[in-house]
Formats: sequence, structure tokens, C-alpha cells
Amino acid sequence: MTPLEVLISELIATDGPMRLDHYMGLCLGHPQHGYYVTRDPLGREGDFVTAPEVSQVFGELIGIWAAGAFVAMGEPARVNLVELGPGRGTLMADMLRTIGRVSPALAAAAVMHLVETSPVLRTRQRQAVGPGASWHMTLKEVPQGPMILVANEFFDAIPIRQIERRRGLWHERVIGLEQGRLARGLSGPVLGPEGRDGDVLELAPARDVIASQIGQRLSRHAGAALIIDYGHLTSAPGDTLQAMRRHGFADVTERPGECDLTSHVDFQALGRALTEGGADILRPMTQRDFLLAMGLEQRFQRLELRADLMVTSTLRRQMARLADENQMGNLFKVLAATSPGMPCPYPFGQT
Repeated sequence: MTPLEVLISELIATDGPMRLDHYMGLCLGHPQHGYYVTRDPLGREGDFVTAPEVSQVFGELIGIWAAGAFVAMGEPARVNLVELGPGRGTLMADMLRTIGRVSPALAAAAVMHLVETSPVLRTRQRQAVGPGASWHMTLKEVPQGPMILVANEFFDAIPIRQIERRRGLWHERVIGLEQGRLARGLSGPVLGPEGRDGDVLELAPARDVIASQIGQRLSRHAGAALIIDYGHLTSAPGDTLQAMRRHGFADVTERPGECDLTSHVDFQALGRALTEGGADILRPMTQRDFLLAMGLEQRFQRLELRADLMVTSTLRRQMARLADENQMGNLFKVLAATSPGMPCPYPFGQT
């Protein structure tokens, strides 16, 4: 048993079965034993790889998008450049390098704010982005003002609830104890919408709160937000909760605190929360379409001009990983939100 499994088992023995969002919150964020608190989970030595770690080109194209958003918001003299869940700081570092080349005005105006709860990852971020950044535990701590916000693979790790329909009734999915070990189960009936037996609905109130906060900020000050994650464009029943360990799938109850727990992002629900907060949202697209529109192929072609055969082969694998339809290209979606009435940053709204 992991130390966190012992703790969770004791809580369940005392208080009864635990809702999934409570369980996920402890697994990922417990102050002593939480997954993101105790380790750097990224890269070959970790449990998963994100797009910024695949290639610098990803962050470069996000930097170009940020420069376009800066122009669309009227080039304010000061703008908060915010990243939620910055990982190792790779994305922000690549963005900053690119912004310095393509938009000196944004480079001069930007004040960097990184929202990160992990002390381990904060150390890696400081090494990557250098001086001048401020760190925060939540978005609420970031000062008000004009803002360009980026969230890549952030919302998938926000805890969710699941309800399952059986015999005409919805039941909350919970974590309980079975022969002294953690096991998944169902609680008594709960309220839910119409559905069919066997349906599983995922509810993400914590995601909605954060998205609404972003929308509220965009409604008060000029700005734009770019959200990139794996998920689905329209709300639908389904069980997408998964655990990852050492680049492979694990059971959700396996070794709590040592596995990453995530679920697919419902972009329709996320967009609704942004809108309710006061932002305008732009029709989301796949990561493939976004990156190709931003010049992915052209950037890799330029890199290949200076590369030998071995490096060229690596570059092509990286581009395929980011944009191929059977890799990240279609699984990941990109959603942009802006202040009401603000011009639409490219490539959103293009036909």
C-alpha cells in the first residue's frame, strides 16, 4: 500500500465511501503524498509526454498566436501572460523566445504569471523561464488586468464526478473498501437528467468554476484565452476516467498518489462556463487544424533545411505526433475565448 492509500482507506473506514472528485483531489493534490506534489511526471522517465515536450515548434506556434491576440486586444501597455499548469515551463519558455522575435511590443508589455501547485514543478519552471515570473496557487491570485491566458493539458486533471444509470435511477460512483483494499462502487440514488440504463455521465463542477473565472476576467478586461486538451466537442455520456503510470494504463484504484488521474474534457460544457462568465467563445477546432493553420508544416520544413538525415527523421516523427489524425491531432481540441466584441484572433473564425 502507498502512504496515500493507507490514509484514504482510513478515511473511508471512518466516513464511508468517497466520491470520485474527492478521491481524485487527494490522489493528485494531497499536500504530502499527492501525485503532482511529489514528482515531475513528464518525459520518458515520468508517466506521460505533453505536446511542448514533443517539439519546441508547439510552443513557438502558441507564441505566434499570443502575438496575434495581443494585436486583437489593442496592444495594451501591460498584459498578464498567464499559464495554468505550466508543467516544466517548456511551453512558456518557447512562447517567450518566439514572442521576443515576432512581437517586441508584447515582450515589453508582458508580465508572466504561472499558476502551479507543485513545488517540484515550480523548481523546473524557474529554471526554464528565468527571472521575472510570479507563481500562484490559483487563478484568483493573479492580478486583474488585460490578460493572455494559455492552458495546455490543464483541465483534464481537474477532479470530476461520475454518475451511472441503473434500473432507471442515477447512482454516484464512489471509491470504497472491499476486503481491505480500495474498490469502485455505487452509492444510493442521486438526481440526474433523462438517460438510458448503462449511461455514465461525467460532471466537472470544479472545471466549470475555473472556466467561469476566466470568462469573468475577460468580461472585465481586454484579453484572450487558449485552452488545449484532449476531449470531445459535444457533451455525451461516457466513462473517460483513466489512470496512467510509466506511460501505460493502470486501474484508478492502483497505487494512489503514484498514478496520474485524468478524464477527457467536455469542450461544450467548458465553453458554456466561459460564456456564463462573460466571455465570447470561438468555435473550437482540432489540434491538427489549429497547428496546420498556424504554420506547423512550414516551420518543420525550415528546420529540416539545416538538418541531417537522422535529425530530419526525428523532426518528422515529432510533427506526426503533434498533428497526425491517429495521434494527438484529432484527440486534442483547441478552444479560444475573448473579451466581448474583441476581434477574433487567427485562425479562429476563418473559413
